[in-house]
Amino acid sequence: MKVADLCEFLESSFSLSLQEEYDNSGLLVGERDMKISNVLISLDLTEEIVQEAIRKNCNVIVSHHPIIFRGLKNLAQQNLVNRVLIACIRQHIAIYAIHTNLDNHFQGVNAKIAEKLNLKNAKILAPKSDLLEKLVVYLPEDALAKIDKAIFENGGGRIGNYSACHFRSKGVGTFMPNEEAKPTIGEAFLREEVDEYRVEYLIPTTSKSSVSKALFSAHPYEEVAHEWIKIQNLNQEIGSGMIGELDTEIIVSAFLQNLKKTFNCGSIKYTNPHTSTIKKVAVCGGSGSFLLSKAIQAGADIFISSDFKYHDFFEADNKIIIADIGHFESEQFTGELIAEKLKEKFSTFAIQLTEINTNPINYL
Repeated sequence: MKVADLCEFLESSFSLSLQEEYDNSGLLVGERDMKISNVLISLDLTEEIVQEAIRKNCNVIVSHHPIIFRGLKNLAQQNLVNRVLIACIRQHIAIYAIHTNLDNHFQGVNAKIAEKLNLKNAKILAPKSDLLEKLVVYLPEDALAKIDKAIFENGGGRIGNYSACHFRSKGVGTFMPNEEAKPTIGEAFLREEVDEYRVEYLIPTTSKSSVSKALFSAHPYEEVAHEWIKIQNLNQEIGSGMIGELDTEIIVSAFLQNLKKTFNCGSIKYTNPHTSTIKKVAVCGGSGSFLLSKAIQAGADIFISSDFKYHDFFEADNKIIIADIGHFESEQFTGELIAEKLKEKFSTFAIQLTEINTNPINYL
């Protein structure tokens, strides 16, 4: 397997188009045609992580946080970023970052947090708009099953918790081939009338290319009559944060103790409880204060995230409990998520989780 295979798989699962404008996910260092020996997965990328990769014969590091965030003017300055980059280049170690494109996916960082908290009916807290298109395609009746299969297998036809969705209506298609045509049905200069379906599918913009290829491969006609229509519906599978429910209500103090234990928190900063029990839980890995209003609107009893500023806590306003568990703590299971995903696809090299705690914060 080559680095290109790894990149292609991760980007087909968590498209780079999902990352925020400020982000820098993708292959940051390395050659795409380099063969992979082993892969090391980490939340952050430090000099200790590079040394661990060398010890474990890993020539690829997949980190959640990109080591390169801002523009580099040189590699001569003695700072952490430059030292890490120089060490990786010298040791022929490729660096791949999978950051906000993993944050924004319904199977990403927040889904793993929801899993650790045993949340049920989890869904995206703040779905994004303008990330969906409607595909309308006209096809003969006997081609429906094959085209359905091709589109569904390539990410089309999903609406929230439902898959294999389409709408179809029956009609009559007419056409007349010319002498250059090679029609599946009909002859040159004879107008044909065929019973057809008009079928509509909801397609994420990230899947448009693969769905298009699948459609043209599966469709029996020489000329595929179809339309792509931009729509503004919220994409229930792409967005920030996640919200779900506990099986049963839990007393606030018991929930917080369990939260601290599950995420191994040095401490939890939280606001005065406005309720005695917790049932509905909103989460966001990393810095999530921008989602507080969404969590309140959704009726969450508690919002778990990190990096709240002093004045942010006042915004709870006796409507929700804010629980700041720490940035590292909230995202610490991301490596586990990436490893699980890679192991589904690759078996020719070892996929290893770092043994190094990269949390720069200590607690007394």
